[in-house]
Amino acid sequence: MKALRSPAAKAVSTVIAAARRQAGLTQRDLATRLERPHSVVGMIESNQRQVNVPEFIAIAEAIGADPAELFKRVLRESRGR
Repeated sequence: MKALRSPAAKAVSTVIAAARRQAGLTQRDLATRLERPHSVVGMIESNQRQVNVPEFIAIAEAIGADPAELFKRVLRESRGR
């Protein structure tokens, strides 16, 4: 199975996008907080780029979310709950 096509990878992109919107941030806002080009956020949210654990933590913190809680959402989403 290709990692980018896995339910877990899709869940990561879905949860990050939802958390960003819930925080009232645009992709550009988040990219600025991460000091990354906005295209990186777009690629993550469209499931074209994977996120490693340290990056996931940085994204969660930039959104203002608890990384552990956000990861729990990823697990629920990837399991279809």
